[in-house]
Amino acid sequence: MPDTAVPERVAEFVRTRVVPREPVLDAGGPPAAAALRELRDDAVGRGLWALPLPAELGGGGLGLAEYAAYAEVEGASDHGPAALGSAALLDVRMLARHASVGVRDRWLKPVVAGEARTCYAMTEPDVPGTDPFLTATRALREPDGRWRVTGRKWFTSGAADADLVTVLARTDGGDGDRDGLSLFLVPTDTPGFRVVRELPVLGAGGQWEIELDGVLVAEDHLVGARGEALDVAGERLQWGRTLRCLRWLGQAQRAFDLMCGRAVSRSGSRGPLAGHQLVQRHVFEALLALRTTRPLVHEAVALLDAGRDARMEVGLAKVAAARMLQQVADAAIQVHGAAGLGPDTALPALFRTGRAARILDGPDEVHITAVARRVLRGYGGEGAATTRW
Repeated sequence: MPDTAVPERVAEFVRTRVVPREPVLDAGGPPAAAALRELRDDAVGRGLWALPLPAELGGGGLGLAEYAAYAEVEGASDHGPAALGSAALLDVRMLARHASVGVRDRWLKPVVAGEARTCYAMTEPDVPGTDPFLTATRALREPDGRWRVTGRKWFTSGAADADLVTVLARTDGGDGDRDGLSLFLVPTDTPGFRVVRELPVLGAGGQWEIELDGVLVAEDHLVGARGEALDVAGERLQWGRTLRCLRWLGQAQRAFDLMCGRAVSRSGSRGPLAGHQLVQRHVFEALLALRTTRPLVHEAVALLDAGRDARMEVGLAKVAAARMLQQVADAAIQVHGAAGLGPDTALPALFRTGRAARILDGPDEVHITAVARRVLRGYGGEGAATTRW
């Protein structure tokens, strides 16, 4: 039976332990690494480490629906999932389901324990991120069974500190072919792997461009079957987008709380900001956005947790949550005035995340088109619902 106190304990940990360290964690480098190690040790000591990861690997064994109960508060800080061990959920799930026995034995327990770090490299410079069929990275089979991987990837989160990177590469066919793409696990200490540069996103770090110059990958480091990368990636993306939505809800709630606190504490010659109708409108519209988005996200969670097709629900939730975070953060900045633009609140970072959210994991336009097409297919063809009224 799930511990109903876990969300409160996670919220308290993020609020009192993670948030005060955000300036150090945001700056990166050795001080950030030391702070993160301290937070991880603290999370382990409190029994909060890796709760949604498999119990047999050292995690808490919670399912997606149970994790969703506190994923919002965990995600209120960008560093919450890493500090609590949940950031590895997508990679652990992918490896547990699709990696070879040797890879699972070598990597899964260290990743769950936080002793090894992973990242995922799919998008490339000069290749539309929404069209993986044009992937330029190539993997050629060597006579000894190994794979030689060559190409560049960018906007790879956490690549500079990763021990293992999952790389999408073409193994068969040509540009634009729907088949022939495969996933490879590349240890970052392999000769030919290089971190090219950091790619700040609206001024914030954490994204990187990497190069693979003839990197040799062991035969058993293929993830899933040869040529079936998009099946694995599609499964991962649905989960990844839903987890992002949960965390964006937490960040929006944080911005909302900051806005309301400012409204009731800040006074001018005409009294508290909370008494101004235009400020009240900001509060109302932000609350409406939060309350109407949350059910969409949890509908996607419920379907994924049940193992059902959630592509439409995930698309709706992703667009709604990205828009909502940007809207709520923008309103909070407006109520703060100039203080909302400076370094004394989390609002600039929350707004930046909201703006980037409309592009991450596929831009809004792609999701809008995909959802609309799925809906319209239900109104065409024999037996379709064209006469409901």
